[in-house]
Formats: sequence, structure tokens, C-alpha cells
Amino acid sequence: MSNLDKLIAKFEKFPGIGGRQAKRFAFHVLMMPETEADELGSLIGQLRHSVMQCASCQRYFANQSAGNTLCGICSSVNRDHNKLIVVAADSDVTAIERSGMYDGLYFVLGGTVPLLHSEDSKKLRGGLLKATIEARLPAGLSEIILAFAINPDGENTARYVESIISPLKTETTVITISHLGRGLSTGSELEYADPETIKNALRNRG
Repeated sequence: MSNLDKLIAKFEKFPGIGGRQAKRFAFHVLMMPETEADELGSLIGQLRHSVMQCASCQRYFANQSAGNTLCGICSSVNRDHNKLIVVAADSDVTAIERSGMYDGLYFVLGGTVPLLHSEDSKKLRGGLLKATIEARLPAGLSEIILAFAINPDGENTARYVESIISPLKTETTVITISHLGRGLSTGSELEYADPETIKNALRNRG
């Protein structure tokens, strides 16, 4: 297999990218000026050294200081630490922040649980989510919002997360579990929703 074929195969593994798009990307790289292609390769090579995963919410962020393990959201004293919103991917955090409606904390699950492939739940951060909730309960965590796509896979993922949270409830531990309201239309992905739609979904959660 040539380097070109290998590059096309790598692009095909990107989310939502098919064979035809992968070839376009690869040939675009070939047509770039050498300096730009070199810069692209350098950026990809250095990415893991300049970006790290937040020890709390698990999202990726650009780390500006040595020894810092928390992103700006998780380390902020201005956020409401009594609320936790669980999302599938980093891009969902960006979409919700863009709405300006939510001031709590996040947890990025790392994907969804397809309805027909529940074994995929083993690839998600269910154990980390449970540990995060247990650690925050003594500090006053009172509401967990499940923010997944309004489709069968999203609803199946919500059930999976509820199965993690439910055993943590006791007579003295009250946790409100809410879901985004139907400001989101059926089948829509949170990542692509406009800020006003997300605002309505957060207002109408229940």
C-alpha cells in the first residue's frame, strides 16, 4: 500500500467521512504548497503535546501551564458546581457554551451507546462518570442533565447513564436527573443545533 493509499485510509476513519471525501482530503494535501503541508504535519505531530484531557470533565483543552490538569470550566469558581451536564462529545460542550444558557459543569462520556450494539458501552467513560458523581455529591451536586441527541441511540445512551446514576441515590442523597426539553427536534444532533434551540431545550428540561 502506497503512502497515498495509507493517508486515504486514515481519513476514512474520521467521523462522517466516506471514501470519496477521504480521497479529496488526500489529494488536497498533495496540492498544498510544501510549506503548508509541512506545517499541517507538524501541527498534527505536536497536537498531543499541546492539548490535554481535563482530569474532571474529560474534554480536551489547550494547556497553557505546566501541572494544570483542569480545563478553564472545571477550575472556574464562577460555575455552578451543583449542576453536571453529561454529553457525548467535546463538540457538544462547545455548542452548549455557545448558547450562554448553562453555567454548570460538564462530563464528556466519549460517545453514545448504539441501540443495536450495547456492547459499545464498554468503550465509554461510565466508570469515570460514576467516580466523578460520587466525588461531587458531598460538595452539593444536586442535578445531572442528560444532553444526548434526540434519536434512538441518544435515548439508549441516556438509559445507560441512568443505570449508572440510579444506584448512587439514597434516602439522604437526592439527585435530580433531567433531560433536555423538546426544543430539539427528533433526530437532531446537539453539535449542530443553533444557540436558541439549545436555550429552549435547557429551559424546558425535565
